[in-house]
Amino acid sequence: MTKSELIARLAAQNPTLYHRDIERLVNTVFDTIIEALEDGNRVELRGFGAFSVRHRDGRMGRNPRTGEAVEVAPKSVPFFKMGKGMKERLNKS
Repeated sequence: MTKSELIARLAAQNPTLYHRDIERLVNTVFDTIIEALEDGNRVELRGFGAFSVRHRDGRMGRNPRTGEAVEVAPKSVPFFKMGKGMKERLNKS
């Protein structure tokens, strides 16, 4: 599901709200999560999951085309851990 599909589905479920207000709300939620991760905070949504940032050290890699050694810089990557409620819904049999 893309962000525009999410907004369209929320608009269909809430016909009394304007499409532009729903879009602004979704963008605000995503921007707030991103800002919290930029500040090094963890974002936890009960029943859904938790977003955090993991740091990867620099290392030596290889260029697959030439086989030449290339230095890969250290970086931060987003990490998502699924919540218990989501696991249970996805794995019900």
